[in-house]
Amino acid sequence: MLLTNNLGYPRVGAFRELKKANEAYWAKKSSVEELLDTAKKIREGNWKTQKDAGIDLIPSNDFSFYDQVLDLTLTVGAIPARYHSLLNKVDNNYSLDLYFAMARGFQQEGIDVTAMEMTKWLDTNYHYMVPEFTKDQEFKLTSEKFLNEYNEAKSLGIDTKPVLLGPITYLLIGKEKEAGFDRIDLLDKLVPVYEQILAKLAEAGAQYVQIDEPFLALDLDAKVKALYQPTFEKLAAAAKNIKLIATTYFEALKDNEDIAVNLPIHALHLDLVRGENQLDTVLAKVPASLTLSLGIVEGRNIWKNDYEKSLVKIKQAVDALGKDRVWVAPSSSLLHVPFDLDNEHNEQSLPAEVKNWLAFAKQKLAEVKDLAVLAEGEVDAETAKRFEANKAAAESRRTSPLIHKPEVKTRTSNITDNDAKRTSAFADRKAAQQAKFNLPAFPTTTIGSFPQTKDVRKWRADLKKGAITQAEYDKAIAEETENTIRLQEQLDIDVLVHGEFERNDMVEYFGEQLAGYAFTQNGWVQSYGSRCVKPPIIYGDVYRPEDMTVRWSSYAQSLTNRPVKGMLTGPVTILQWSFVRNDQPRSTTTYQIALAILDEVQALEKAGIKIIQIDEPAIREGLPLRKADQKDYLNWAVRAFRVSSSNVEDDTQIHTHMCYSEFNNVIEDIAAMDADVITIETSRSQMKLLNAFAGDFKYPNDIGPGVYDIHSPRVPSKDEMVDLLRKAKAVVPAEQLWVNPDCGLKTRAWPETKAALESMVEAAKILRAE
Repeated sequence: MLLTNNLGYPRVGAFRELKKANEAYWAKKSSVEELLDTAKKIREGNWKTQKDAGIDLIPSNDFSFYDQVLDLTLTVGAIPARYHSLLNKVDNNYSLDLYFAMARGFQQEGIDVTAMEMTKWLDTNYHYMVPEFTKDQEFKLTSEKFLNEYNEAKSLGIDTKPVLLGPITYLLIGKEKEAGFDRIDLLDKLVPVYEQILAKLAEAGAQYVQIDEPFLALDLDAKVKALYQPTFEKLAAAAKNIKLIATTYFEALKDNEDIAVNLPIHALHLDLVRGENQLDTVLAKVPASLTLSLGIVEGRNIWKNDYEKSLVKIKQAVDALGKDRVWVAPSSSLLHVPFDLDNEHNEQSLPAEVKNWLAFAKQKLAEVKDLAVLAEGEVDAETAKRFEANKAAAESRRTSPLIHKPEVKTRTSNITDNDAKRTSAFADRKAAQQAKFNLPAFPTTTIGSFPQTKDVRKWRADLKKGAITQAEYDKAIAEETENTIRLQEQLDIDVLVHGEFERNDMVEYFGEQLAGYAFTQNGWVQSYGSRCVKPPIIYGDVYRPEDMTVRWSSYAQSLTNRPVKGMLTGPVTILQWSFVRNDQPRSTTTYQIALAILDEVQALEKAGIKIIQIDEPAIREGLPLRKADQKDYLNWAVRAFRVSSSNVEDDTQIHTHMCYSEFNNVIEDIAAMDADVITIETSRSQMKLLNAFAGDFKYPNDIGPGVYDIHSPRVPSKDEMVDLLRKAKAVVPAEQLWVNPDCGLKTRAWPETKAALESMVEAAKILRAE
C-alpha cells in the first residue's frame, strides 16, 4: 500500500490568526495565555485537516511562533551571550519573551540588545534567524517543544511524525561569530542533544521522525560529505525503534546520491519537482531496506498537479520497489503556499478559469491522496471523477486565450544587448547627477515606505468595501504623503520618498496594474515572524497597460524642492515574489516584466522624477542552489534589471535595494547591474556584509549600507550609527557612501521611525564633519 507523507503545513492560520495574536502580545494588548491558545487552535486545526485528507504521516513540530530555525536554536541551547542578561528578567529562563527578544531585539527595563541576524531560507522568500556559534560553543537540551507538540497531537488521537532540522544543515546555515574555527567542527558537541531528543521521542512512542537535511541536495565539500554517515549512525542508534526519514528538497541529490541512499534510515524523501530527473539514477542505487518518499506535488507553487504526468513517476518507482516502499508526498513543506483555495471568492481578481488551475495547501493534500489511490489501481467513483476534472483543467490551461499575447512575445524576443546598457560610464553619470542634485557627502535617504498605520490600512479596506469614495481615499493619501514629505524636510533628509501609502505590498501593488496577473483575498504566506505576504499569480504574458506610479511620485515632487525618488520593484523581485507560471522559462517571464518596468521608468523620467529606485531584494534569493546552474541565472537576471533601467538620461540616477542576502559569491554580478546607487542590509551583521563590496573586488558605484535594523522595534542611538558608518568608511571610500535604514519602514510605528531617522541624519552630519 502506498502511504501518504506530508513534510510540513502553513502555521500562520488561514486568516493570519497567528500574526494578529503575536502582534497583540508584542503590543501588550493580550496575554501570553491568549497567544498560546491561538497557537494551539492552529496546530489542532492543521492536524485534523491533514487527518481528514487521508494523510498517513502527519508532521508535528512544524509549527513556530516566529521561525523553525530559531526554535531549534532555543531547543539546543545555542543562545548568544548577549541575551543572558534577559534570563532573570523574563518569566522563566526559556520563555517566549526570551525567544522573541532573539528574533526582534529587546529594549526596555534598562536592557538594550539587538536581534539575531536574519537571512533567506535557501532560495525562498522565507527568512530564518541565523544561528550564532563561538569557538567554545556548548549545546544542551533547553526546550521540549518537539515532545510537547507530539504529545499534544497524540492526545487528539493523531500519532504524528515530529520534524527536526538536521544537525549538519543546522550548523551549515549558521555563522561563526569569531575567527579561528569551523562551525561544522561543533557537530560532535551538537549530536548528543539530538540523541537526547530522539530518546525522548522514542520513549513517548513516536514511530517516525523526519530529519530535514536539504544540504544533501547542495554542493558539499569532502569534509562535510564524510560526516553524514557517522552522524546518522549515531542518530539511528539513539532513535531505537523510531523509523528515521531523511528529507531533502529544493534540488536534486546529484553527486550526493550515494551518500543519501546508504544512510541508516527507513526512508529518503526526494524533491521530484525541482529534481524531476533524479528518480532514474536514484532507483538504480536504492538498497532493499530503503523506502522512497516521492515529492511529486509542488510544495512551493500553486498550480494544480498534472495527475497523468505524476502517475508515470509513481509507477516507475512502484515497478522498481513495490508499493510498500513508495510514499506519495509534496516536494517540500507546504509552508510556502497559502492555506485553502476554498477561501477565495472574488472572481474579479481571481477569474474562475484561473482559479480552476490552482491548488493551495489543503488542495495539495487532496492531490497527494488522489495520486496514492490512483497509483494503487483500485479507484473509487469520486477519485475517478476528480481525475477527469484534473485532466480537463490541464487542457484548459494549455489552450486558454487568457495566457498568450503575441505582441508581448514579439517585443520580448526583440530585446538586444543595446537595450541593456547605459549610454555612459558610471563616472560620467555620477558627475552629471552631482551637477544636477548637488548632494552633500554621506547623503541621506530612506528605502521607500513609511509607516502604514491602522488608519492607512483602514482607508484601503474601506475603499474596497465601498465605505468611502475614491475621492475621499485619494484625499487621505495625499494628506499622509504631504505630512511625510514635511517630516523628511524637517529631519533634513537629502533624498526624499513619498511614503508609498497607496500601496499594499511592493509586488502585489504592481501586479494589480500589470496584465497577466491574478490575485487572492486570503493567499497569505509567511515571510518572517508575523510578516505575511500575499504573492500575486502570474498566469499569462505580462505587460503594462498604463502608468502605475507616476501620479503619486509627481504629487510628492510638487511639494518640495528636494529630489523625491520614484519607487519601483525590479523584474526579478516581482518574479521571485509572485507565484510564477510554469509553462515557459522563468527568464522569459522576467524579460516581459522588465519591459513593463522600463515603460514606467521612462514615464517617471518624462514627468520630472530624476532619481528612480528599482528594488531587487530577491535577485540573490533567486540564485540556483547548485553552482553549476548559477551563471546562467545571473546572466539573465542582471540583464533583465539592466533592460528595466538603462534607457534613461545620464543625469537620471538609478538606485536599487537588496536585503538579507550574502553577496560574496555574486558581487561581480551585482556590480554588473550598474545601478548608480545600491542600498543593502548590513546593520544586523555589524557591517560585515559590506566586506563583499570592499575585498579584492572593489565595488565601483555608490553604496548605502543600512545603519539600523527596521525589522526590530528598538531605536538605535546616534553613536551606534556613527560607529557603523565608521566601520563602513574603513572598507569603502567615503565618497561612495550613502546613509539609510536597512529596509522600508512600512511595518514600524511613527515614534520609533522619527527617533531613528533623527539619529541617522545626525550620524551622517558627524561623518561629514570628520
